[in-house]
Amino acid sequence: MDRGRISLIAHAAHPIAAPVGDDAVRRLLGAVVRTGNETLLDLGCGRGEWLIRALTQHPAVHAVGVDRSGDALKAAASAAERAGVTGRLELHEADAASYQSTRTYDVVLCIAATHAFGGLAETLAAARTHLNPGGLLLLGEGMWEGEPTPAALETLGPLPQPAQLVDQVVTAGWTPLTGHFSTREELDAYEWAWTGSLAGWALEAADAGESAEALSIAADHRHEWLHGYRDHFGFGCLVVHAGDVHPG
Repeated sequence: MDRGRISLIAHAAHPIAAPVGDDAVRRLLGAVVRTGNETLLDLGCGRGEWLIRALTQHPAVHAVGVDRSGDALKAAASAAERAGVTGRLELHEADAASYQSTRTYDVVLCIAATHAFGGLAETLAAARTHLNPGGLLLLGEGMWEGEPTPAALETLGPLPQPAQLVDQVVTAGWTPLTGHFSTREELDAYEWAWTGSLAGWALEAADAGESAEALSIAADHRHEWLHGYRDHFGFGCLVVHAGDVHPG
């Protein structure tokens, strides 16, 4: 099973592919969609849930989603059709880091996708090239809350701590406006949804080989979470201003 298919199955019960609850998603989108007629670009959009929610809440918003997973984009297209927002959403199958657009946007989103650019600094630089003057970036990034154990580091690698995350964004010339650090409830709900959705799918899969593989992946993930990074991993979303302003 390829990584994209696993992700689609695992996120069936948690379409926001990050440990962020519905209330926080609503608040963060409200912080970037301020006039109600913004243009949005999501780099690494997955199944497009952030954009679809923004489009549903704001009937004058237009959005573009970019992701390298064709399966995820098909799911996004189906969800957009069900929500009745297809006419205001463009989807492009492309690598987020190399995507080039003919226009710039009022808002750029990059949630749990900085790896696609090679890291946080590269993501911030790329986002700036897509923004209109005075534009906003909604960034989502993993963090270590306190010192991670060797097991946690082995699973997820080096991550900033909350203050370091904000400091890196500020040093790169952005101004934080608001943000959200995921709660333990949000983090646990995400992990249970991820492992549970995959395991539940495996128990009903017709193909014995795929069933065994999915059960193994779910079990490994659950073990890494509970025995490795649960007490140390966090997730932060920041709404940041590009640092420039409209003329006049």
